[in-house]
Amino acid sequence: MAQYAILLFADAPADASDLTPEEQEAHQRHGEDVERFGGTMLAAFALQPSTTATSVRGDLVTDGPFLDTKEVIAGVYVIEAPDLDAALEIARRNPATRQGGGVEVRPVANGFVGPPTAGG
Repeated sequence: MAQYAILLFADAPADASDLTPEEQEAHQRHGEDVERFGGTMLAAFALQPSTTATSVRGDLVTDGPFLDTKEVIAGVYVIEAPDLDAALEIARRNPATRQGGGVEVRPVANGFVGPPTAGG
């Protein structure tokens, strides 16, 4: 099966702690959608608000996200799915698409997940 990264977009600063308990529960249940449509969740990460970002371009280090936009990347997860159509169906059901945000689906070219680190 192919792997797909699904990037979650939300209005800046995209603070997960601002979600209602119902919205948080919807994100937790989304894992069931992944399996129902033939996928497997490999990794999932909610990101801290964009106000905590630090960007690097060449030798310049600045506070804030890489781009100043209305929407920012709020999280990312990686799934295995039978094909792009299945990955899109899974992504379409992500609660972010009904909570004012959206998703982007990209095939994974390559990568790895390392061992956990202390405090990480």
